[in-house]
Amino acid sequence: MSEQTSDALRCDPSGQSQALSIHTQKITDSCRDKDCIEDLRVYLTCGSQQLLDSAANVRVRSAELLYTYIDVEPVAFDRNHYCIDITFYYRILADAVVGSCRPTALYGLAVFNKRAVLCGEDSRAHIFRSDTRISEPDGLTKVYANRPTAVVEALDPIVLSSKVLDVCDCANDTVTAQIPGGIRSLYDEELMLSGGQRRLFVTLGQFSIVRLERDAQIVVPVLEYSIPSKECCDSANCCTEDPCEMFSRIPFPAQQFSPTGCDRQTDGSCSCT
Repeated sequence: MSEQTSDALRCDPSGQSQALSIHTQKITDSCRDKDCIEDLRVYLTCGSQQLLDSAANVRVRSAELLYTYIDVEPVAFDRNHYCIDITFYYRILADAVVGSCRPTALYGLAVFNKRAVLCGEDSRAHIFRSDTRISEPDGLTKVYANRPTAVVEALDPIVLSSKVLDVCDCANDTVTAQIPGGIRSLYDEELMLSGGQRRLFVTLGQFSIVRLERDAQIVVPVLEYSIPSKECCDSANCCTEDPCEMFSRIPFPAQQFSPTGCDRQTDGSCSCT
């Protein structure tokens, strides 16, 4: 016979507080990182590679994080820890000056790989859900049934520097990046993994947070249920608002009109704020 604790779940309408059992994700381990990615190769599109080969000057404008692929594998010598392999895919946008014409935009893809080892706790339970499909082509449903879930939070990277090198000056021109079809489809031209006379490299600063999560059932106190205070609109007109009325409630941004100064550091130097 199964045993139930009398105070695990309380549902007393006369009481001021209750306790509910909920299913959520428990964070087993997490870490933060600040990566300085030096000399990252940019795989340009066909048209952009032609511009780079004839450009007099190139300036990288921005870098955008397109997607992050995450793979979780258990560490062989420690059942409590898992190896997280993360692949970042960046869209790089730059301006190229060809002759005396105005700068022309060129763009491409940069790929960065990193690894983190975190504690994911040991779980011997086999976890299956109603949406489990044991006939999937990869056949890995049972293998991944009790592994923790890896979550990566990342900001768009900061472009620190860039440089252009001739192919003969590149120490290692071997293509090692594996580019999925979904990433390739985001570009209107084919990406050139080889060929061309010059190469574009960027140095990026990447901030990221990595964590491992596991399913958990916990009991939480509940004081009252949350009831929405916003009324539903049955037409588009009831959701509109006078733009001048909305603008009048925005505070005046006085700080943005004031020039920024320098804070004196302990070594005597200044840093702008």
